[in-house]
Amino acid sequence: MSVDLWRDKGTQLDRQRFTWKELTPAPYSKLNADAFTRVRVILMNGIEADALRLKHAMAKVHRDLQPLLAQLRRVEQHQQTLINWLHPPDQNPLETTLGFEQVAIEVTASVAQREPDQYLAQVYRFGLLEDFDHLYRFGALYDRMEGKDPNTITQSYTDILPGRPTSIEHRHPTDDLRLSYDRFAAHPLTKLHALAITAAEFQTHDYYMTIGPMFSDPGARQLYAEIASIEEQHVTQYESLSDAEETWLEKWVLHEAMEVWCYQGCVAYETDPRIKAIWERFLDYELGQLALARKTFEDVEKRDVQTLLPERLPEVIDYREHREFVRATLNREVDLRAHGTQFVDKAELPASSPTHAYREHLNSEGSPSETVAAGWRWTPGTELTALGATPKGNGQVKKGLKQ
Repeated sequence: MSVDLWRDKGTQLDRQRFTWKELTPAPYSKLNADAFTRVRVILMNGIEADALRLKHAMAKVHRDLQPLLAQLRRVEQHQQTLINWLHPPDQNPLETTLGFEQVAIEVTASVAQREPDQYLAQVYRFGLLEDFDHLYRFGALYDRMEGKDPNTITQSYTDILPGRPTSIEHRHPTDDLRLSYDRFAAHPLTKLHALAITAAEFQTHDYYMTIGPMFSDPGARQLYAEIASIEEQHVTQYESLSDAEETWLEKWVLHEAMEVWCYQGCVAYETDPRIKAIWERFLDYELGQLALARKTFEDVEKRDVQTLLPERLPEVIDYREHREFVRATLNREVDLRAHGTQFVDKAELPASSPTHAYREHLNSEGSPSETVAAGWRWTPGTELTALGATPKGNGQVKKGLKQ
């Protein structure tokens, strides 16, 4: 459907209702559904969680808006519930983790290629190579703990290879801050990108912080603790891209537009008819929520929403594999390091950088990400080595992982 961000009214808020049966739908199939269906479910769960987070923060500083925000949050709570309950019960937390990192890689790759601002595109490529390495580390953990090929989850859309090593991603907090876009000059797509990627990374951080302590394996517990720390760094990085001078109502309008934009992408690419119907329903809901945000913004700030939003949606997220782009980025930029708000080659990072001491202390008793993936690369036909059997075929074994 064609979306008019200035005029479409969508579904009225009082008609955005659910039953418990609707909120707990049949899940997708872990192995039979296309991996990008999982990618979209994970992403949109994070988008809705971020919508709730924003409106709770707004309610603390806008008493007059509390009744409206409370009504909106309840709908978004139920939207997030329905999306989150699409995950199948036989998909364990580590398998869901592989999906989280596939989201970070493929969605960020799409954003990096379409970002109009060259500096921000560089920021996305920088973060992309770190999430690329996280998938490799969790892939090694999946093999180590379950003796399974992580490609059964990612369906080989995404390479599972080392990126910028996780052990050197740890930076002093001031080296994770970036330059923001200018709220008056930035392309609308730039604003949508920053909001969407921040929401995705925030959800990843929260998920790892929740499930990490649930593992009994010491290596798994430490790996989740390590990568959760990097995810907080990524949230810091991406949220700093938004102009801090934007008003609360401005941020609200932009967030609603970003949600519309994300659901439009889901509708355009979803291959499962049942789940596509959910995206279509929620797209109409978000248009209704955007209409309320538009009206409130114009009534309170006496500004035309056309100063914030384009009439039509920009290009949506491209839900496909970006293997060649990621490989090219890896070859060119894996040795880049953050120095303040800029990126330099690792040889140019000053010895005085506070990141050196910060990282050395964290890794002084070992690096979980290095330990779990020492010498590891998946080799087809070696699934049974975890059980002590002799593999068939070429006889290669998984190196560096003692079961």
